Amino acid sequence: MLDLTTTYLGLHLKNPLVASASPLSRKIDSARRLEDAGAAAIVMYSLFEEQITHDSHELNHYLERGTHAFAESLSYFPDLEHYNLGPEPYLEHLHSLKQAVDIPVIGSLNGISSGGWLDYAHKIEQAGADALELNIYYLPTDVDLGASELEESYVQLVRDVRSRIKLPIALKLSPFLTSLPHIAKRFVEAGANGLVLFNRFYQPDFDLEELEVIPNLELSTPHELRLPLRWIAILYGRIAADFALTSGVHTAQDVLKAMMAGANVAMMTSTLLQNGTGRLMHILNDLQEWMEAHEYESITQMRGSMSQRAVADPAAFERANYMKALNSFDQYVR
Repeated sequence: MLDLTTTYLGLHLKNPLVASASPLSRKIDSARRLEDAGAAAIVMYSLFEEQITHDSHELNHYLERGTHAFAESLSYFPDLEHYNLGPEPYLEHLHSLKQAVDIPVIGSLNGISSGGWLDYAHKIEQAGADALELNIYYLPTDVDLGASELEESYVQLVRDVRSRIKLPIALKLSPFLTSLPHIAKRFVEAGANGLVLFNRFYQPDFDLEELEVIPNLELSTPHELRLPLRWIAILYGRIAADFALTSGVHTAQDVLKAMMAGANVAMMTSTLLQNGTGRLMHILNDLQEWMEAHEYESITQMRGSMSQRAVADPAAFERANYMKALNSFDQYVR
């Protein structure tokens, strides 16, 4: 009999499919549907630093007043009151969600600075979360802010959170770090139990007719799988942490690749928003069929089997194979 179980952040999960932070966790009914469809765990949507450090009504007041005064600022900021629940309702919802489902629920904090808002890490723990995902989202625009200074603030943030809670901590990272292996090691030494690769950042677009900056967030595509796949394959066995692969997970094949790279779990949202929570059942069925056809007995058996340390050509993950990859285009040159 196939064994689909895995472990992540010390949690024993029935399979490696995890619903990542999204609006799907905002309602109890949709969270239950995720569980019924096969999700092994749910990551709550994020509670933002800005929501905690500012009263949401006061913040909305000033943001709205700004958009009326300066037309070019229209839609620069999210309407936090409608996008998300405030700090206290978030904690209440987390507690209710824990009572409603039998699978682990992981809280999510989104921020960058060390300060009083980090006390909510402890409150999330008290509300019953099984773990905490710390989502570091910061866009450095200060030309005088160096990489080492910024990375040190990230590490200190992890230390500060670790000092406040006993829960397992997963750190959701950006791919835009100078030396990912080095900083990943520092994060683990500071107290992170897991790394989530990678965060998908909001990227604005331009409306050429109205000459406006348009804030939007597009759903992921399977092509985005390659970036986290590569880095998990490189880090597996070198960093003493669990790995979650997120961005681009749409099919059972994507999940299999994530496991073989070395991930403990594969997180998904876009395919669930596009196809409904029932998509999880199809992915699980396809996963089992592939494993049976290829004579795999468990997820543990395949985990890390395609990591850099396990494959016959480790250079395939590095610059050494760059020219070889480029040469593959020769067939198109006439």
